[in-house]
Amino acid sequence: MIVYFNGQFMPKEAVCISPDDRGFLFADGVYEVIRAYYGVMFRPAMHFARLRRSLTELRLPVPDLDELQTVCEELLARNALLNADARLYLQITRGIAPRSYGFPDPPPTPTVYITAAAIQPPLREWETGVKVILVPDIRWLRCDIKALMLLPNILASQQACEQGAWEAILVRNGVIMEGSHTSVCGIFDGALVTAPVTNNILGGVTREVILQACRELNIPVREFPIFEKDLPNAQELLILGTTTEVMPVVQVGEWRVGDGKPGPLTRQLQRVFREIVERETGQRAAASNRRPES
Repeated sequence: MIVYFNGQFMPKEAVCISPDDRGFLFADGVYEVIRAYYGVMFRPAMHFARLRRSLTELRLPVPDLDELQTVCEELLARNALLNADARLYLQITRGIAPRSYGFPDPPPTPTVYITAAAIQPPLREWETGVKVILVPDIRWLRCDIKALMLLPNILASQQACEQGAWEAILVRNGVIMEGSHTSVCGIFDGALVTAPVTNNILGGVTREVILQACRELNIPVREFPIFEKDLPNAQELLILGTTTEVMPVVQVGEWRVGDGKPGPLTRQLQRVFREIVERETGQRAAASNRRPES
């Protein structure tokens, strides 16, 4: 695998991270994940805007994002991913400095690391739907920043794995927040309901794509808290994400959602999302995520 590290393309095994890097010591940095369909990134402007915001919120220097986008395109080519489903991972830390809680003075040069790797879309799960569990949300109060410190998400995700679930849905004070790595939506009385973006919610790119599509299709949208006690009343549940795309949820813990099968509105949104991807990335992407028609 060829990666990008601090201005150079190199084999992944040649990368050397300093033990004094603040990303290693403190998780002092941010990351971003971008989906690529047959060599074409999907909504890169939205992802780089979110990266810029995360960097700014943590008072990290913002690099030339146009240059980083060019780097991402080059990585897809160098790793022979122009005819494959792929995921780009970008990570920027505050850089190398002696261990101290305060910001280094003078500021060090940020550490920039980018990879591109093939992924296998979850075709079976898109068709059948998945099980999720509910877990307490123990994260910090700036979940709107895509920061490196993901231990609460990791613990929640591991708990889901151990219980045979695909995702863990985080609950704070009786309110559904989001998944460990996804956004959460419910269908109530024919309307798509999802928590509003606050400091407790990450502004998901796929979430925004789906909300905009719903508005254009005159599907009612309510950005309003979903209370845990109301979750069993949902006609449908779905989770959204960069690599998750539009995923039906058919089981929460031990109870079924609706009739235990993906619902009609979820199926419609899956088709709509696929149409948007194909329109924006080219028809080559159509072959990359074929799923049975419903």
